[in-house]
Amino acid sequence: MAGFLYTIISTLLQLVIYAIIASAILSWLVAFNVINLRNQFIYAVVRFLNAVTGPVLRPFQKVIPPLGGVDISPIIAILVLQAANSYLLPWLFRPVFAMLG
Repeated sequence: MAGFLYTIISTLLQLVIYAIIASAILSWLVAFNVINLRNQFIYAVVRFLNAVTGPVLRPFQKVIPPLGGVDISPIIAILVLQAANSYLLPWLFRPVFAMLG
């Protein structure tokens, strides 16, 4: 059971990282007029990704100001989420694994 929970949480963290990357790439494509937000599908995808990544990125954006018009908060958020997935999550689940065997 603990391994299942560990896998679910780890996978969710990876999916959030992928969503942050996709959101950053889409924002660049919109900024350089490669894709147009008037397209209903693209608009829906951008809104979905903003809804998913917004709560994760907002605390980082409050602390880290844009540097010359470039927002580096997605990079910092990805580093923090990757560290949480690699180091914090195993550390939190170590007692659970030891208790359950």
